[in-house]
Amino acid sequence: MAAVEATVAPGGGSCSPGGGGSVPVLFCFSVFARPSSVPHGAGYELLIQKFLSLYGDQIDMHRKFVVQLFAEEWSQYIDLPKGFLVSERCKVRLVPLQIQMTTLGNLTPSSTVFFCCDMQERFRPAIKYFGDIISVGQRLLQGARLLGIPVIVTEQYPKGLGSTVQEIDLTGAKLVLPKTKFSMVLPEVEAALAEIPGVRSVVLFGVETHVCIQQTALELIGRGLEVHIVADATSSRSMMDRMFALERLARTGIIVTTSEAILLQLVADKEHPKFKEIQNLIKASAPESGLLSKV
Repeated sequence: MAAVEATVAPGGGSCSPGGGGSVPVLFCFSVFARPSSVPHGAGYELLIQKFLSLYGDQIDMHRKFVVQLFAEEWSQYIDLPKGFLVSERCKVRLVPLQIQMTTLGNLTPSSTVFFCCDMQERFRPAIKYFGDIISVGQRLLQGARLLGIPVIVTEQYPKGLGSTVQEIDLTGAKLVLPKTKFSMVLPEVEAALAEIPGVRSVVLFGVETHVCIQQTALELIGRGLEVHIVADATSSRSMMDRMFALERLARTGIIVTTSEAILLQLVADKEHPKFKEIQNLIKASAPESGLLSKV
């Protein structure tokens, strides 16, 4: 893994690109993607300089980063190979080393929080598959109680849109908060997260996928948290809005997954003391719908 301090001096480095003109490169950072170009044969140092010229006002100069290259062979980003030189059109990204790269996607109860977003009565007639996402949401909250995972719940303008539906049991929730902002990331939520030691991952579900879920997820990753969106527990009025939101979020590095995958990843082992209860929960309440076919 090639890590770099963000304080690379402009014009520094030992790379001396040869002739051959410029090569188009897509430079990605956080939720942004900006096309540019570098000289043919440009190496690591010139890529870093280009990142700084494109995103310098957004990069924390005291952090360390890793540069990654999108590999068509693997259909995902890989760490920039040693001695890499740009010879053809490519896509690179700058990733803050805020968590160990090897832990990406892993969930443990001690470092996870569940976010339940706006599962309210007035949305019932408008949201596609609302009954299914209520059922799955309730299963997730039961799992959270079994595993001792904190739960944060929001309600969008409850005075006009009603409270969380009765089917969702909020017993033991760390926070139930009204809001008017679309994102769940409110000062009270940030304060609650600060009280939870070692929190690294947020499991996010609710409505609507393309509005409150999307804006919440983008704010959370912007704060260095890993986000898992539960596809079978989030929906919108329009399946097209939902589909494009999930595609966009997945491209930013957010993990789109399912409730069963989340719960079994959290127990991790058949010998886990809560495995049987989680297994029974999954067996008893898995709805069969067309929701996942719309991802």
